[in-house]
Amino acid sequence: MDLVSTITLSITLSNLYKMKLRLIYPDLPFWRVETSRIALFYGGIEFEDIRPSREEISKMKIDGTFPFGQFPILQVDGKTLAQTGAIARFCGKLSGLYPINDDFAAAKVDEVIDLATDINKQMSPALREKDPKLRMELRQELSEAILPRWLGFLEKLLEDNGDTGYFVGESFSVADLAIWRLCGWISSGIIDGLSVNLLDSLPLLNNHQTIISNLPKVAEWVEKHQKV
Repeated sequence: MDLVSTITLSITLSNLYKMKLRLIYPDLPFWRVETSRIALFYGGIEFEDIRPSREEISKMKIDGTFPFGQFPILQVDGKTLAQTGAIARFCGKLSGLYPINDDFAAAKVDEVIDLATDINKQMSPALREKDPKLRMELRQELSEAILPRWLGFLEKLLEDNGDTGYFVGESFSVADLAIWRLCGWISSGIIDGLSVNLLDSLPLLNNHQTIISNLPKVAEWVEKHQKV
């Protein structure tokens, strides 16, 4: 089944079932939630895009809305799903952007999403450090050593997948969305002290950014919603 047929089937099943989807995350275009937001939008799946304020988040943490004390979370007919990868896979399946008849391809998509999480974890100390001097030192290390190594892993995955321009197989998937947004955040200049030129030496990853950005539905979402 080709991608268009898969998306059409997904939309039909969703309309039959009439699931009520509520995706909850602050008003930020971070990859952990944008992967799922855009996947649902891409597939024409209706959902409530809940973007709570800090005060609302504090209340949600008290009332148990976040099962692990963190977000994003997806509420499906009143039931809660947490964890970035689980939510991305669920939304990807609904939208036809996750392999459903190829277990190995599905595992490769999972691999890429898990790698995005690992890269995020590598960055966390430098992002959370409060001492200004140490923070800049950690971010310099990110720019010069840590991120070039980890982004190089992504470059190799693209190389191994041939000339498709995508991370898994010959089709656009939630794996591509995750890395597109992660790399967009890393190279945006929004992170003080982090080089904006990290993708310059990675031609496949750099080209991947262009390919995904130029997909009509992705571009439409960015135009409507994204700030950075």
